[in-house]
Formats: sequence, structure tokens, C-alpha cells
Amino acid sequence: MTATDRSLELITTAAQAASDKLAHDVIAYDVSDVLSITDAFLLASAPNDRQVKSIVDEIEERLSKELGAKPVRREGDRDARWILLDYVDIVVHVQHSEERVFYALERLWKDCPEIELPADAKATRGKGEAHAKLAAEEDATEFGELR
Repeated sequence: MTATDRSLELITTAAQAASDKLAHDVIAYDVSDVLSITDAFLLASAPNDRQVKSIVDEIEERLSKELGAKPVRREGDRDARWILLDYVDIVVHVQHSEERVFYALERLWKDCPEIELPADAKATRGKGEAHAKLAAEEDATEFGELR
């Protein structure tokens, strides 16, 4: 079994919305062969809580306006460290960068086929790591100047 056309349409639109809001490391997996509850997962991350919320809001708005889809469940709003949007056909995970590294959902789903995403979404790969390196360099510089 593979993800349905509707699932792929939802994933593509959600991935584009996430990349438009500067999400990092957007990736999608077809999990239809291993899970009966959904067809696909979309993973995205951001370096701060406010951006996580912004990405989720944009995904929700786009899917509603363009495809008439509304999530049946939304979890994680309070802390905005990991927000999950459940559309039944797909599940969207938008995580704070630290949670993304800690939980490493990619390792869980690495055996599932990756879903082809728009070029803008693919261009987000590696941005989380680049952002983390830049932040570490800035911290080191600031710490060095304080000594």
C-alpha cells in the first residue's frame, strides 16, 4: 500500500507552507505500509517556540484554505516545543530544533520511503544544523568577550 493521492496533496501543501515560514529540515515519509492509522508523516523544525507556532499556523491555514482540510487534533500548543497536527490521512510534526535532535523521529521512520517534496522544502535540509553551528559560534564569541 502507498500513500493516497489526497495524502500526497496534503503533504506537498504542508511542506510548502512550512518552508515558506522558514522551517528547517522539512522531510516526509510514507508510513502507510507500517501504520494503519495514517498514510504519511511530515517533519519540520524551527529554532524557537514562536517560529514553531508560526509554522503550524501557516500549515493549518493553507491546508484549510487551499484543500478544505482541518485537523482532527492539535497537540502541544502550550509549550510550542513539539506541535502535532493530525489530519487522519497525514500527521504533521513541527518541533523545536532541540526536540528534533533529542527525539530523532527520522531514525524511527528511516526504513519508510521518503515522499518527494517541493524544491523549496528540500532546500531546508541541513538548515537546522547550520543554524545551531552559527548560534554556538555566537555564544562562544560572546563568552570570550566577557572574559
